[in-house]
Amino acid sequence: MKYLKLSIITLAAAALMTACGSKDGNTTTTTEQQQVQAAPVVSVVTAQAEDVEITNTFTSNIEPFATNNIVSQTAGRIVSIKAEVGQQVRKGQILATMDDVNLAKTRMQYVNDSTELARLTELYNIGAVAQSDYDMARLALNVTKKTYQNLAENTYLRSPINGVVTARNYDAGDMYSMQMPIFVVQQIQPVKMLINVSESLFTHISKDMAFDITVESYPGENFTGKVNLIYPTVSAATHTFPVEVVCQNADQRLRPGMFARVTANFGTNHHVVVPDVAVVKQQGSGEHFIFVLQPDNTVKYTLVEVGKRLGDKYEIISGINEGDKIVTEGQIRLKDGVNVTVK
Repeated sequence: MKYLKLSIITLAAAALMTACGSKDGNTTTTTEQQQVQAAPVVSVVTAQAEDVEITNTFTSNIEPFATNNIVSQTAGRIVSIKAEVGQQVRKGQILATMDDVNLAKTRMQYVNDSTELARLTELYNIGAVAQSDYDMARLALNVTKKTYQNLAENTYLRSPINGVVTARNYDAGDMYSMQMPIFVVQQIQPVKMLINVSESLFTHISKDMAFDITVESYPGENFTGKVNLIYPTVSAATHTFPVEVVCQNADQRLRPGMFARVTANFGTNHHVVVPDVAVVKQQGSGEHFIFVLQPDNTVKYTLVEVGKRLGDKYEIISGINEGDKIVTEGQIRLKDGVNVTVK
């Protein structure tokens, strides 16, 4: 009898513990369900449209406006060098002189031919010389004159432009071998940049259109350039066309070889602008999306085309409209169609 009572008490205690455990378990499950079903809390703003400048930035290397290689048409000894690298030179300035033996011979021939023609001219005027002899003498003088002028140009080497000497490959006394130019002279006032512009902008580019130019050597400074030349054809491979932009470079601070960013303003567009925190980039792709709050307090997953970054905002080219309420905080717990609570 004693053992029967103990068994009854034990069974009753076990039943009570099971009941209590079930009650606690139900309470925990209910709490978890409530947490899962709680609507995510988000912040929203109203999308606004603004005038956004249409600017395009192109990259290029600064080039001299003109480059001349100073050479002689024939090999020979370099007698003197009259310029150094970095020196500013004027158009027509002598940069080097070559051996002038051939020039001296041709000069003597030119003097003799001039004297002979003068003599024959007097005889021709009195009818003492045939027309053919007179014409031959005049032709010989013209040939000698042109030969002399050509030798003079290749003996006294002059700069054909105003510019700066950027290379000197020989010294006085060297034998010029015609393999490299004796000097390289570049015109750096002005300088030019060649940019490749998208064919969509072909009708927006015009002669003398202004561009802003920046270089890393002068941070925070802008230089002004203008369109000097528009190439008439579009590349079928890249769908771009070359445009030459010229900067006057009056102070010669821009130098060939510098990396430049060339920016042009093509007007304005009236587009929606949103805070950058509202734009979420799709992982593993280049797509961007925004969660748009619906009237029933659900959110819609919306793909957008992003334009320029404007400080802490983004230009939205397409995907949402002005007046849409967009989520700016709490996107991490969202998916399409989820109910949300707005702060």
